[in-house]
Amino acid sequence: MAIENTMDVILHPVRMRIIQSLINQQITAQQLKELLPDIPQASLYRHIKKLVEAEVIHIVDEIPNRGTVEKVYSIHDPNKAVISPEELNKLSKDEHMGLFIKFMANLMGDYERYLNQGKIDLVGDGVSFRQTSLFLSNEEFAEFRRDLIAVYTKVTENKPQKGRRRRTLATIIIPDREKEQ
Repeated sequence: MAIENTMDVILHPVRMRIIQSLINQQITAQQLKELLPDIPQASLYRHIKKLVEAEVIHIVDEIPNRGTVEKVYSIHDPNKAVISPEELNKLSKDEHMGLFIKFMANLMGDYERYLNQGKIDLVGDGVSFRQTSLFLSNEEFAEFRRDLIAVYTKVTENKPQKGRRRRTLATIIIPDREKEQ
């Protein structure tokens, strides 16, 4: 599959939500429907099919159920659900901007779904968005990234369970233009 097609598959807002729902778990289409009730069933199945065809998600089991077979989906290789550095380096400025716009649209969709859920408690739910500027040498920045990765790694392997709530965390790092010294 071409690079652009793979990225389009992954970055579609509905498919991104399916991918996020499958992180660290194996679930059926029916369970996905329960997790994503605002997506019409026919649309959900169409997007699951596209992700399977792109080999982003896989069928890991088939369970007989009242004369039909219920498929269980998973992300075998989480690296298939991300865009590699090599793929990113091949993109034009316009393609990078398109990716960034899709990324931001996905975040805005998540936030809108949160706000539309009825009663919300921004403080109690831990909702926040922040921007800050950091002045770091290349070495300090490399250390900062390593520290962030260590913090993320501690919690990204958590499996869904009672008492745990999925939270979306997005980090955007944009360096300032380099100034001649």
